[in-house]
Amino acid sequence: MASLVPSPRASSESDDRAQWYARELDWATAGTSPVRLLTGLRFDVLELPAAVGHAALRRVGRTGPVALGGQRMRLLVAAGSADELPGLLDWLEWGGIALDLSALGVGGHITAPVPPGGALGSPGTAVWLRPPGSRQEVETSLPAVGGLGNRGGDAPDLVRLVDAAATECHRARLAHARTRLWTHRPTGQPFAFS
Repeated sequence: MASLVPSPRASSESDDRAQWYARELDWATAGTSPVRLLTGLRFDVLELPAAVGHAALRRVGRTGPVALGGQRMRLLVAAGSADELPGLLDWLEWGGIALDLSALGVGGHITAPVPPGGALGSPGTAVWLRPPGSRQEVETSLPAVGGLGNRGGDAPDLVRLVDAAATECHRARLAHARTRLWTHRPTGQPFAFS
């Protein structure tokens, strides 16, 4: 007698998603629900708030692939870039400033976005804002430190991308602080100027 309960569809969709990444891009995956892309092998990831990321993208124009998952934006960069981030921030004089900017490298992962042309799932499902190209072109399009890893792609170098992201993270932090100042200022109390 046949079962009246259909088999779970999520595992089939997850299997299809994992197979697409392995077949089309040769990217390593882990897990099934959700499928995760492993960082540090073919690419690293710069992660920042989505609103800040949109502002940074307007500043730099072309980038490598960009994913959106919930309220976080993930910019794919050349493998090894996560190790470069602290030194780049120091060199760009952003060291010591609290920024909502992080990097995922070896041992990290991100939720695999729906492959280009795939059916969207529930709200908050990871999606590509700028999908990866073919296997042959994707790694050459990843931002890298100029002269060391940028292999002739159209992406900006990693220094320019990190500087734009750090600038926008700092602007968002200042705007948040300014809003808090104005909303928490006691009424009728003038500002003191010196």
